[in-house]
Amino acid sequence: MAKSRDRIWDEWRELVNMTPKELEKWLTTDESKSVGDTEGDGDGESTGHYSGRQILKIKDTKKADLSDDQWDWMNKVTGYVKRHCAQGGPQEDVEHSSWRYSLMNWGHDPLKEDGCHGG
Repeated sequence: MAKSRDRIWDEWRELVNMTPKELEKWLTTDESKSVGDTEGDGDGESTGHYSGRQILKIKDTKKADLSDDQWDWMNKVTGYVKRHCAQGGPQEDVEHSSWRYSLMNWGHDPLKEDGCHGG
């Protein structure tokens, strides 16, 4: 059974804990560009970095104006964040880990108070 949009919205609001300003700044860093799988058109951008750009577009769109593709992407983002948070991350130096950097590309900082590592 597919998730309802209400559930996707609630999970999105809970799990995407970076503000647009934080995410936009993060996406310009070398650390952001250093992690993730590259797919698609060969431009070298990772899937996660692409996701961060899509998240910014979604956050700039009113809920009532979200497209079906954006709802699908929001569901993909929340699934990714839940799976990676469940992994627990590294035991040491979480702050500078590829695990954290990857999650941040998907709009979730695990070190924030409401993050999966609890800050």
